[in-house]
Amino acid sequence: MRQQIIISALALLTLSGNMAAQAPVQRSQDGKETIESGARSDSTFKAHLVNEEFQVWMDIDFYHNNITIPKQEIFGEVPGYFGARRDTRKWIISDAVVKGKKALLTIINDYGSEDLTAELKLNSDNSYTLTRLDGSVMKIVVNNKWVKIPKEIVFYPK
Repeated sequence: MRQQIIISALALLTLSGNMAAQAPVQRSQDGKETIESGARSDSTFKAHLVNEEFQVWMDIDFYHNNITIPKQEIFGEVPGYFGARRDTRKWIISDAVVKGKKALLTIINDYGSEDLTAELKLNSDNSYTLTRLDGSVMKIVVNNKWVKIPKEIVFYPK
């Protein structure tokens, strides 16, 4: 188990280094190149989101990718994570691409054994819908039993 965590952490660190190296280059009118920092003033995808029915939440910042998972600092700064009140395990958002009011996510469990792609969409009522597009079903433990998170789940900002 410890070896899987170390491998997952190394994979995340490598991924974050590659993302920084791939920052978009912009060319000004005078021909000079500048690297876009990725920092935006938009706060659509910087939030603490909750779903009371399943007692789960998401902490996200897809603009700065600077979320540190409590008690799992070994993963470094990530775009966000999915947590549950009744389960200490986390699902880590390892990659987030924002396009308007939608974000395409790559999510892995904290063991690195399961992954999925999902879409997080801002709805007109300011709620968010997380939809699993492909891959593993997210699960949490409640009273020593696995509970599957539905393919589509609605979150509200807190």
